[in-house]
Amino acid sequence: MRADAQAQPNIALIKYWGKRDIEQNLPAAGSLSVTLDSLWTKMSVEFSDALPGDELVVNAAANDEMLPRISACLDRVAGTDRPRALINSEGNFPIAAGLASSASAFAALVVAASKAAEQNSDTLSLARIAGSISGSSARSLFGGFVELQTNDTNIDVETIAEAGVWPLTVVIAVTAEGAKPVSSGEAMIRSAASSPFYSSWLEQQPADLVSARDAVLRTDFAQLAAVSEHNCLKMHSVMWASRPPIVYWNSATLSCMEAVRHLQDEGHAVFFTIDAGPQLKAICLPDEADLVRSALDACAGVVRTMVSGLGAGARLLDSK
Repeated sequence: MRADAQAQPNIALIKYWGKRDIEQNLPAAGSLSVTLDSLWTKMSVEFSDALPGDELVVNAAANDEMLPRISACLDRVAGTDRPRALINSEGNFPIAAGLASSASAFAALVVAASKAAEQNSDTLSLARIAGSISGSSARSLFGGFVELQTNDTNIDVETIAEAGVWPLTVVIAVTAEGAKPVSSGEAMIRSAASSPFYSSWLEQQPADLVSARDAVLRTDFAQLAAVSEHNCLKMHSVMWASRPPIVYWNSATLSCMEAVRHLQDEGHAVFFTIDAGPQLKAICLPDEADLVRSALDACAGVVRTMVSGLGAGARLLDSK
């Protein structure tokens, strides 16, 4: 009753900031993302009647803080009468720092848990379970360009273009490696309750999603760049106008934005997006990646950069 799985984080180009239903963790709007390749989380789940309770180890250290969410997810996959589980998680990028670590973690978790529990759940069903715990994790079950649509009772997720159809490159500028001061979930609730821009944000989401989907299907880089950057800045404007304000950016984030703007002015195919954290992600055509990485490395305050292509969805691994 053990299985191992791996999933990659996804970077939202059209964000979903806000909850339609907090209890069910349903996003307030649809979203569109790209699943990465070189960043990953590996998750091992072993069910055993000999364990007194669930145990979670993250990067070789016991982690009780995340355990309640992990246990709740396992209950939804395998039932509340399941055996207790030993969960080992390993990743190659910072956790809780605005790099979608929870997305890859819960996507890998549901795949491993379903196999360990000897179930045959389909990918959409597992995405819905993962999304009920971490909204963005539903997208990491799928690879390439992924669209998530939401309604009053559930979500639908699908790949609208495989990674190889349009092999973009993502250059990530890590500007701070510590955990962010306000969790995404808490920040979304605060924004919905207090930001004067929240209602207009939701009203404009469907049009942004249509534009981004069209850009992906036509491989129109300029259109995807324009709508993605605008959507990102609108989301952060909602946060900044919340009470108290939510500001994840730091001076290095701004320096990276200026670097991308400079490259754009020179005619290079690159645009940025920033999730709920200080890290900037620059999306570019593959032949621009070295130049983009050099420009971001040169920005004051950048801790390091990482480069990734687009990758596959969550999948089982051979158990050790």
